[in-house]
Amino acid sequence: MRLPRSFYAQPTRRLAKALLGCRLVRSLDGQRAAGVIVETEAYIGETDLACHARAGRTARTEVMYSHPGLAYVYFTYGLHWMLNVVSERDDYPAAVLIRAIEPVEGVALMQAARGQRPIGDLTNGPAKVCQALRIDRASNGVDLTDARSSLWIEADRTVPTRSILSGPRIGLGSTPEPWLSRPWRYWIKDNPFVSK
Repeated sequence: MRLPRSFYAQPTRRLAKALLGCRLVRSLDGQRAAGVIVETEAYIGETDLACHARAGRTARTEVMYSHPGLAYVYFTYGLHWMLNVVSERDDYPAAVLIRAIEPVEGVALMQAARGQRPIGDLTNGPAKVCQALRIDRASNGVDLTDARSSLWIEADRTVPTRSILSGPRIGLGSTPEPWLSRPWRYWIKDNPFVSK
């Protein structure tokens, strides 16, 4: 069952941890491809200088200002798509980046999309997740709570608090402190699909 909007309407860092152990699902050609979320990052508001919303409301960030539970998908480095889940409340730009998933359904579909990569290298990074699940610009703004959408998140397994680790977000470039070192990346301890 799809997670309801109320699940996403919680503080972003709490949501980033709550998403660990949930199942990200994509319907591809009538078949399910899915993985358990094992790594996330929180991006919170216009004051977070690592967040796209630091520039305010723009055509690119408009989805972040919309309802919690929408997909915010953006293109980066001229190469890769990244999937984020909008959090908190309307008109407050915050989202959780899905950094890695553990493949559990439709592995052959994901491998076909990723050039037959071995399972260990299939979805251990945010760009790999999008490539494996064929997530691109068309998914930007998709409502993950809508029964008609081909992308959604389900409850799956409970991750004990002691198994959740945190640290600085990855790939922030010249982002200044204190934002560069904020421990807003979360992952499941010892999971082999966490990005390297």
